[in-house]
Amino acid sequence: MKIAILGAGVIGVTTAHYLARQGHEVTVIDRQTGPALETSFANAGEISPGYSSPWAAPGIPAKAVKWLFMRHAPLILHPQINAPTVRWLLALLRNCTSNRYALNKARMVRLADYSQVVQTELNEELGLEYDHRTQGTLQLFRTQKQLDGIYKDTEVLREGGVPFEVLDQDGCIRAEPGLKATRDLFVGGLRLPRDETGDCFKFTNALADHATAAQGVTFQYGTTIQGLIAEGGRITGVKTDKGVVTADAYVLALGSYSPQMVKPLGMTLPVYPVKGYSITAPIIDEPAAPSRPSWTRATRWRSPAWATVSASAAWPRSRATTTSCRNSAATRWSIRSARCSPARAT
Repeated sequence: MKIAILGAGVIGVTTAHYLARQGHEVTVIDRQTGPALETSFANAGEISPGYSSPWAAPGIPAKAVKWLFMRHAPLILHPQINAPTVRWLLALLRNCTSNRYALNKARMVRLADYSQVVQTELNEELGLEYDHRTQGTLQLFRTQKQLDGIYKDTEVLREGGVPFEVLDQDGCIRAEPGLKATRDLFVGGLRLPRDETGDCFKFTNALADHATAAQGVTFQYGTTIQGLIAEGGRITGVKTDKGVVTADAYVLALGSYSPQMVKPLGMTLPVYPVKGYSITAPIIDEPAAPSRPSWTRATRWRSPAWATVSASAAWPRSRATTTSCRNSAATRWSIRSARCSPARAT
């Protein structure tokens, strides 16, 4: 079967790999000059089934109101009143109950756990290089109230078969000695020993190279997708700035751009864009730097010589700058505790 995949991010490229392995003729179309140059470029880098959790949770509406007036909020809010925004907000509010949160988290954990299993099989098969580490992750809590409030999440982890440890302050430092200098900033943590990290950009590029060289996948970079052509209730082609691409089947992997691509077909996808911010900086004190990912409000993970901090997000995605991430209190603490040079952060 001839298959066209729209989007060369991590989803599009991995889909291309598996379809080509099944014997299909695969073409991937993307407007960028290479793979993983948009959403997958600065992905947080964690493979963490236990940390998978919906934003829609009890207490989030009240927190969102507070974030509107916070200088260093984890989510920078600039709400716009339009139909897509209203639909998205109503769906979010409907899912902020305890029952819906538990159901959604359980679904996400199962899906993420399956994804990790497949990722492990792929690593064993291809041996791709992408700064892969298997040292687990550690979520830190600033107050005892926060630490005591994780029992609902741990119940989901237990039911999903995800191993975890609830640690006090000393336990966190035993698990990650690099946190000793900042022990006054947390009271305990949740350790997920099976979690992994890696560079999503490097992974996607390595897999795209393999798909091209070993599987015959065709990548049409620098090609802007202008719309879908439909006849008789079926997609019959993809209109691009370089002509029409036809196939027997089509895969939509355009991330937050997917809703606008299918809107002319009368379809509404419940996807709303959020811009995430991260800073990558060189490690300047290797012996004292934490070796595994840890976070409070900021997520911090590292490669052999660099640490990456993801501290904030903006909604909608177009209304904030990288300065807001660089100046975030969580970012400054994370860079300091990771023994990084803020002057060389990118």
